[in-house]
Amino acid sequence: MAHPEGELFRRAPDTPDRIGLSSASEIDLTAAWRLSRLLATHRPDIVHAHDSHALAMAATALSFGAVAPVPQLIAARRVDFHLNRNSFSRWKHRQVTRFIAASQAIAEMLYTDGIARDRISVVHDGIDVDRIGRIAPTDLHREFWLPHGVPVIVNIGALTDHKGQRYLLEALPLAMRQVPDLHLVILGEGELRRPLEQQIRHLHLERAVRMPGFRTDVLALARSADLFVMSSVTEGLGSTVLDAMAMGMAVVGTRAGGIPEAVVDGETGLLVPVADPPALAAAIVSLMKDPARRAQFGAAGHQHVARHFTVDQLVERTFAVYQDVVSRAARVPVRD
Repeated sequence: MAHPEGELFRRAPDTPDRIGLSSASEIDLTAAWRLSRLLATHRPDIVHAHDSHALAMAATALSFGAVAPVPQLIAARRVDFHLNRNSFSRWKHRQVTRFIAASQAIAEMLYTDGIARDRISVVHDGIDVDRIGRIAPTDLHREFWLPHGVPVIVNIGALTDHKGQRYLLEALPLAMRQVPDLHLVILGEGELRRPLEQQIRHLHLERAVRMPGFRTDVLALARSADLFVMSSVTEGLGSTVLDAMAMGMAVVGTRAGGIPEAVVDGETGLLVPVADPPALAAAIVSLMKDPARRAQFGAAGHQHVARHFTVDQLVERTFAVYQDVVSRAARVPVRD
């Protein structure tokens, strides 16, 4: 079941098992009632909710009591934001049998927010390493009219506060003192476009920075850059970091959230403190001045992702959680 206008629904096979369903708000009783009827028809063992609205709809649907036996409710958690404290959020989170956290950092945050450890499983994101490795590069210089041969760093992410692009922009003039022809391409769109554009003008970086907005070919574009930089303030794990390493790129990242679980500091990239432009600049300069080390990090990153972050591992570990949840439920005695 997925939003009928969403990407997941579009990509899913067009079969009777593909059901379009969405909620107009976090509390949508009509959508929840429809879901409860669908669950009563299909009688699943597990309902796996992949975002906050889906969890709210599923928890509400199960509360109607129209489904027997009641399926186990699993909630995916991919962001390192604290759980909301309002009464409805507390209620819906109490209905969850198991949280699947995309990183150990998220798991620790859930525990801090009052979720028992035996209700949390960590399943790291997985990517199709072979497919990503085969992506042909698109020439950034030609695409964005950059001077021929200038070094380019790339950042991928929504233009939002938690992605920390403002710190990357602050770091760029510091890095350019030692790498004068350095250029930056930020691939993504969001509500902070105007403030970031104002910051670029304030720092006189108009010639050095490109922000082309949302692109469907971000990985092909990123692949022709010299270095991938992740400037996040908070980050669940950082799937774009995994993509970059799969493409054989060295990474400079912050120690936000689960990024240190993906990037091995000093082996596949360099990690710096959050919101620290001088440290970010120093790491960028260090790798931009050492092509051999960049290549070494890129090769090690590809191997690291291929060993620990494949889509097959994601599927296997998620299925293992399903099996554990169902087996535990079967051992719970039924009350009269």
